[in-house]
Amino acid sequence: MAEKAGQSFVQPTPSGKEELGKIEMAAEVLEVVAGIAATEVEGIAATRGNFASGVVERFGKKVHNKGIKSGVAENGDIIIDVYCSVKYGYAIPKVAKEMQSQIRQAIHNMAAIETAEVNVHVTDIDFETTES
Repeated sequence: MAEKAGQSFVQPTPSGKEELGKIEMAAEVLEVVAGIAATEVEGIAATRGNFASGVVERFGKKVHNKGIKSGVAENGDIIIDVYCSVKYGYAIPKVAKEMQSQIRQAIHNMAAIETAEVNVHVTDIDFETTES
């Protein structure tokens, strides 16, 4: 995945419908959709962001595309990469498979775009700490 500046995805015209023009969505739109779907999966503690998204969240703004990267392969397929931490006690393969399914379905429902790959990168295990 190269530089993201100006990257967009073209939405196909549904079959049987008249084409009125081209619909393009910024990569950030798909990342936000994927980010919201990812946080709804049971067993996911958080998605991993960078320093900038951490600063923005400290000022009260919610960053929905934190830890989500989107790109287009050379053959035109859309690839989504998710960097997240899983809560301790959950089966990582089961949680990752559920996340792939949720993200793929959310993008299809909201943007009518099929994703070729949804890659889940587990970067941490979240051990819940309790105060005694």
